Amino acid sequence: MEPDPHEVARAIVLRQLTLAPRSRQQLRDKLRQRSCPDDVAEAVLDRMTEVGLVDDEAYAGMLVRSQQAGRGLARRALAQELRRKGIEDDVAAVALEGIPDDDEREQARRLVAKRLRTMHGLDATVQTRRLAGMLARKGYPSSLAFSVIREAIADAPEHQRD
Repeated sequence: MEPDPHEVARAIVLRQLTLAPRSRQQLRDKLRQRSCPDDVAEAVLDRMTEVGLVDDEAYAGMLVRSQQAGRGLARRALAQELRRKGIEDDVAAVALEGIPDDDEREQARRLVAKRLRTMHGLDATVQTRRLAGMLARKGYPSSLAFSVIREAIADAPEHQRD
């Protein structure tokens, strides 16, 4: 007797969710990878959404908080990460609205201060270039990045005029 495709799909989704939170798109991709028919996948995902096990809004909010705190990512990089995980743009926009501009600037300051401690003795232009590259990879706008870097280098004891 063939196993019920809905039961198989439900088991796959539940196993994926026990490993880590997932977006609906990630779960859909996993079901497709396991040759689950699209109509069965959608039916199971709809039911999981109904009971609250699949919630892209909550997932997006959690991802934004953890990636901002853990990796220091800025809005642009967070938006890219959400898109990569299959979160729709309107859901991503709501999750990203929660990041105040001051938080992003403060996060950039912390990242620069931490990295600057490892760059003692390098020329200020080399430090600026490396710091700007790091902030760009984390999605910070260049205007914010250079403003924060200028302040940090001006305040660094090794660059103070005697």
